[in-house]
Amino acid sequence: MVGPRATRTGRIAVLALPSVIVLGATGITTFVAASVQEQSIRASVREQVSGVASSLADLSEVRDAVASVVDAGTPTALADADDLASATAALQPIASLVEGASGVSYVVVTDDEGVRITHPDPAERGELVETTIAPVLDGERFVGTETGPSGPTLRAKVPIVGGDGDVVGVVAVGVLESTIAADRERALGALLPWSTGALVAATIASALLSVAIARRLRRADAVDAESRQVRRTTDALREQAHEFGTRLHVVRGLVAQGDTEDATAYIDAVAPGLTSGGGAGSPRRGAVATATIEAVRAEFDAHGAELELRVADDVVLDDDVLLVVANLCRNAVEAGAGLVRCTIGTRGRMVAVAVEDDGHGIDPADVHRVLARGWSSKADDTGLGRGIGLAVVRRTAADRGGSVVVGRSTALGGARLDVEMAVVP
Repeated sequence: MVGPRATRTGRIAVLALPSVIVLGATGITTFVAASVQEQSIRASVREQVSGVASSLADLSEVRDAVASVVDAGTPTALADADDLASATAALQPIASLVEGASGVSYVVVTDDEGVRITHPDPAERGELVETTIAPVLDGERFVGTETGPSGPTLRAKVPIVGGDGDVVGVVAVGVLESTIAADRERALGALLPWSTGALVAATIASALLSVAIARRLRRADAVDAESRQVRRTTDALREQAHEFGTRLHVVRGLVAQGDTEDATAYIDAVAPGLTSGGGAGSPRRGAVATATIEAVRAEFDAHGAELELRVADDVVLDDDVLLVVANLCRNAVEAGAGLVRCTIGTRGRMVAVAVEDDGHGIDPADVHRVLARGWSSKADDTGLGRGIGLAVVRRTAADRGGSVVVGRSTALGGARLDVEMAVVP
């Protein structure tokens, strides 16, 4: 026969088992959620540093300045700060501006031997980088964690290719691991109170099995909500990175036009407090519009495509309109169009933007999902994700009480997208 003590022990075990299962399951779920959150933070930082480094390496100002000092040193007689002074004077203001605007820890540009032309610490300019750079000078790209003068950083290194196709230098952009760790701690700090509360609730609920089951289901719903929040945060970070790329093109255009004051005012407008020019006022709307259009035209020239732009006299090219135009035109030329026609006018109290092209058009089976975030007809060669530009257009139009209609161009034979949004008072 089973004695009273054995029976009592068995009952305790039965009562304790649901608590053990719930505690274990919740602990594992919390660990997985924390891991996913950390991976999302690191993935967004990798996108950020890669995007900034690539954009800077493609700037003609950066290529020209680095190419001008390519003969200043040799592998056996490296250039010093004095030899690179002219390039430093041209590039350090751009590097400092990008550091403040993008939130990265540093932007370093080197010559073709790996000697620093720019660095946040003046003492490091003219010094040879400590980390491996030879593969990048051979044309490869690098993204990973290395330790430099500032400490361990998650960095991206991109070669700067001159007009003759030779690598003339390197752009390195990094975010300190300590900064990433601080972001992770803040994220975990928001997650741990919820996890602790869930564990306490589960332990109490396990006294009655039916209550325990109900609470376990609620915890599962909470975990699902947390996962959705992580995905929404990741999507938002990718969208911000995409919009930053567009705004970086505007900065490039303003700098190329010599509109330093407008460039600084534009940075203050989109990211207040990141530059030392507080109180500089608003950038001239015409200068920003010109810079944006010229940046789009430069991309068309790079693809060998033609842009026809028609703007009605009564249209105000505010930031939202420019963002929509840039994304629609860039999407069309990236899809292989040779001719893109953009018409901007007004219809009552609405701004109307129509972009049509002579490309392959949009498959009717894909029309219903072409505006969804993450969907793209183009291969993702960067690994950073596609399908962001048109989603940004849809969100911008919706925020202004408008809409986006996808169709086919009767005039050019390719795709046509019509966007309407309310005129800003």
